[in-house]
Amino acid sequence: MECKTNDRGVDRGDCLQRNSIERNLMDGSRIGCHFYSTYLLVLYRTTMPRRINPYNLPYSDEDTYKPYTLPKKCKRVLLLPDVHVPYHNVAALTAAIQYGVDNNADTILINGDFLDCYSISSFEKDPRRRGFAEELRMGRSILQTLRNVFPKAHFIYQLGNHEDRYERFMKSKAPELLGIDEFEINNLLWADKYKMDVVRDKRYIEAGKLTIMHGHEITGASSNSPARALYNKAKTPTICGHHHQSGEHTERNVRGKVVTCWTMGCLSELTPAYRPINKYNHGFAFVKFKTGDRYEVQNKRIVDGKVV
Repeated sequence: MECKTNDRGVDRGDCLQRNSIERNLMDGSRIGCHFYSTYLLVLYRTTMPRRINPYNLPYSDEDTYKPYTLPKKCKRVLLLPDVHVPYHNVAALTAAIQYGVDNNADTILINGDFLDCYSISSFEKDPRRRGFAEELRMGRSILQTLRNVFPKAHFIYQLGNHEDRYERFMKSKAPELLGIDEFEINNLLWADKYKMDVVRDKRYIEAGKLTIMHGHEITGASSNSPARALYNKAKTPTICGHHHQSGEHTERNVRGKVVTCWTMGCLSELTPAYRPINKYNHGFAFVKFKTGDRYEVQNKRIVDGKVV
C-alpha cells in the first residue's frame, strides 16, 4: 500500500506499522524468547512513528509514576503505622491487632517505618543497640504473627522513610550488590512467604476516593498541625502516618465539597532518644469501604494500651 504524508512529513501509514510491531512484541513476550523480544524492541524504536517523536529526540530514562491500587476485595482495612521494630510498643501494637480481629479486618496495611533500620542509618549511632540482622529477624517474627492471626487477609507493606535507609545504605556502601535478588528488600522481608504486596518508591495507595501514604512522600509538613499541612499539599482526602501524631483537618472548597485529611499516631516508643520531648501519641486507623465511593475512616488513639 502506498502511504501518503501530510505537510509535516508524517506518514499516515505509521499507525498501521506501529500496530504490527506492537503485535510482534506481544508475540515475542508470549513465546518467552528474550533475543527475539529484544530484536523487536530495537526494531520498534528505530521505526517508531514520527508523529510520536517527529524530531527524533533521544530516548529518555523517564520513569512512570503509578500508584498502587487497592484491590476491590479489600473492604475492612487495618492500617498499622510506624511500628519501628525493634522499638515497637508491645501494648499498643497488641491493641491495634486485637481491634483488627474484633472488627474482622480483611486487609492488613503496614503503613511504613515498620522497621527502624537504626544501625544502617546515616545518623550517629550507638553500637550497643541491636544490629540490622537482629532487627530484621524480629520484624519477620511479627510479620509471621500477623499472618497467623489474619491467615486469609490481603497483606500490603508500604515502605516508609526508615525502610528507605536500606536502599541508601546499599547505594553508598554496597553498590555492587544492587540488583541481586537476594538483597532486594522484598526478599529480605520474605514478602512471598507472607503473600505480601510491597509498595515502594514513594508510591501512594489509591483506595477509591481515599489516598493512603506513609507521609514522607510530601515534604514541608508542619509539626504544629500535620493534618492541616497534609491537606495543604494533597488537596484530596488522604490519610498518612509518619508524624506519630493523630490529627484531622477538614475544609470545604468553593464548590461546597468537604475534604478531610487524617494523620495517625504510631505503634512505637513515645520517647525516642533522638526526641524524648514531643507531641507523639499511640494510634492506628481502621477504614471501611462501602458501596460506591463511600468509606469510613476510624482514626483511633491508644492510651495506656487501650483503644479510645
